[in-house]
Amino acid sequence: MDATDKNRDNEVPLEKKLDDLYALIDGIETAMLTTRRRDGTLVSRAMQTQRRTAGADLWFMTNAESEKFEELAIDPHVNVAYYRDRTREWVSVSGHAILSKDRDLIDAFSQDVTKKRYATYEELRDYARRSANPIGRLLLHLFRKTDAESLAQSDAICSALQFINFWQDVEVDWRKDRVYIPQEDMARFGVGEFQIADALVDDHWRELMAFESTRSRELLRSGAPLGRSLPGRLGLEIRATVQGGMAILDKIDAVAGDVFRNRPVLRKRDWLKILLRAL
Repeated sequence: MDATDKNRDNEVPLEKKLDDLYALIDGIETAMLTTRRRDGTLVSRAMQTQRRTAGADLWFMTNAESEKFEELAIDPHVNVAYYRDRTREWVSVSGHAILSKDRDLIDAFSQDVTKKRYATYEELRDYARRSANPIGRLLLHLFRKTDAESLAQSDAICSALQFINFWQDVEVDWRKDRVYIPQEDMARFGVGEFQIADALVDDHWRELMAFESTRSRELLRSGAPLGRSLPGRLGLEIRATVQGGMAILDKIDAVAGDVFRNRPVLRKRDWLKILLRAL
């Protein structure tokens, strides 16, 4: 399947396209990134896709001294292909690469390799500050919207979306030996990691997930005015993204936090509601 063919419709929100893409490549850790050399020839290299980050489509890490970095500085057009050997399914997407040497991003992605638990909410906020927030700030700088209020609202949206992704993917992350729910929150509500391992949903777990959902909702809501201050398609995309995050939280609340048996996903009917709310 060619994901670019599936999602050519410009009326489909970007977040919906990304949800579809990540569903297609779920479990495929290696991609083939194709770039163009100075002489026009194409070259493909294996790259490891990084964890989905709010505000970004696909993320890869590479050495800034590598040939591919030089090639992308000259011609940012790229193609990324994925192949699932077991089912022989394939996905191909194309677009423009943006190069970044942001130390916060690099540190955060490096940290993801070694740090598997977060003691406090502030530790998690710091991770989001370095892994998610720079993406939103980069977009605002591209559109010359760099006043303090807009940057703060962008940070709130990006951090909240990162947290929502954590709550949505508790089981997925557990399979990678990662727990993003702060340890202090688990202790406060009397929840142990064995409950994640056993997919055990009791009153303690429900209260914990309700707490995380409420806190993330408040954070997301605090950044929502940014969508009305940005013009045109960008403003619409931001508003739709915020509404998409709210919809995921609604689904988590609707199943009383049981993301093990009911992992929240946005379907076509959800996106119709999201678009209407974003207008």
